[in-house]
Amino acid sequence: MNEQFRKRQISFLLQITAFSLLLFGIHWYLLSYFATDILFFFPLWQIYMFHFGVTTILYSVINYQYSIGKTEIFNIFMVVTFLKMILSILFLLPLLLSDFEKKQPDVFNFFIPYFLYLFFEVYSVTQFLQKKP
Repeated sequence: MNEQFRKRQISFLLQITAFSLLLFGIHWYLLSYFATDILFFFPLWQIYMFHFGVTTILYSVINYQYSIGKTEIFNIFMVVTFLKMILSILFLLPLLLSDFEKKQPDVFNFFIPYFLYLFFEVYSVTQFLQKKP
């Protein structure tokens, strides 16, 4: 495998792990402090594992395509981001179809980290695209 691919991948994995642990800790603290009486459909760790996995796969696909010489990766990024949206809807489908009364806190609980991870992945992809191979 390409050495630059490995370097970018390891660097990204370290960054996303630190980002996820920090974000999870802050999110967990805020929920334990401000939302003690709210019952959530999804445990917080499942939401973060989903975001961590999907974001890592998205970055890995783009990193691989870039490492084999495809520098025009905007279309790939858009397709994979669209697939991420579909997977997010599928993840939330049990909640949306359930008889659970208060769905709004769970939806916010999911989409706030979703957009933070989206910002992180866009930042990470543009960071290595700005460097010359």
